[in-house]
Amino acid sequence: MASTATDPQPETTVAAAVETMTAIVQDEYGSAPEDVLRIAEVTRPTIGGHEVLVRVRAASIDRGTWHVMAGLPYPIRMAGFGLRRPKGLNPGRSVAGVVEAVGADVTGFTPGDEVFGVCEGGSFAGYAPARADKLAAKPANLSFDRAAAVPISGLTALQAVRDKAKVTAGQKVLVIGASGGVGTFAVQIARAFGAEVTGVCSTAKVDLVHSIGADRVIDYTRDDIATDEQRYDVILDIGGNRRLSGLRRALTAGGTLVIVGGETEGRWLGGADRQIRAVLLSKLVRQTLGSFVASENAEDLMALRELIEDGKVTPAIDRTYPLSETVAAVRYVQDGHAQGKVVIAVSAH
Repeated sequence: MASTATDPQPETTVAAAVETMTAIVQDEYGSAPEDVLRIAEVTRPTIGGHEVLVRVRAASIDRGTWHVMAGLPYPIRMAGFGLRRPKGLNPGRSVAGVVEAVGADVTGFTPGDEVFGVCEGGSFAGYAPARADKLAAKPANLSFDRAAAVPISGLTALQAVRDKAKVTAGQKVLVIGASGGVGTFAVQIARAFGAEVTGVCSTAKVDLVHSIGADRVIDYTRDDIATDEQRYDVILDIGGNRRLSGLRRALTAGGTLVIVGGETEGRWLGGADRQIRAVLLSKLVRQTLGSFVASENAEDLMALRELIEDGKVTPAIDRTYPLSETVAAVRYVQDGHAQGKVVIAVSAH
């Protein structure tokens, strides 16, 4: 029988479209990327009032990526990355991309802006939320891939050279770990400040360190800074584990040692015991010995952008991996193969 206007109509339900993205996902801590990182389709993140949603074009890997992934040493978990399991979607933090949306309290950014900076956790994904005060306009002369290499490593290097070591023109500066992510920036920034820079690296990486402007390169597999007659006004020990006594012998009488990182397998201190000893010893000697925790802030991102746009600093890129090969990229860095930075290309548009 034909229906009439008074016949009840069947109810229909229209489901709200859920926007998703491809991302690397980590559900638990672990030291092997093959065991804890996977690619998946997940819900696109939302943002708070002081946040910016970035459509990710590229991200990068640094030694800290492994620490966040592994949750080691343990204090990193108490620093806000999650006590029992990771708080972030994945351990990626450096990011370059395009502003997709801004929170209600954000000023200075609008959709379509090209930016680079640091997100709280999750840059190995199509979209990533970031605090507005940890982003800056992308350097105009860099691609997204190269811009993504800058934030965390560049900030650490800038603050080590400028703020902690207070490098000035004419000083002799030694950079141990000169071929790594932080080291390649530190060599260039110290040179930009007018220092005479010596870099320390392995044989396979000597050419790279020369190419970024080091005045002199020491191959640590052949020569030892402890037996070198040269004395340095500043030593930046990046990711090393040399004894303090040997480092002090390579310093001038009133020189400055800045320990940036330092790797051991300690699950609680992870090498930080050397930094602690340096700070304590510094109170008893003429030399300044110490370490620091880098600050992630927009002002220093802008200072880096100025150095880059002036042609004084250029990111050194080892290789670029697609998002689907993030596990291999993290493994490559973890195994110590990287010369400069390793980048994850997330999206081409």
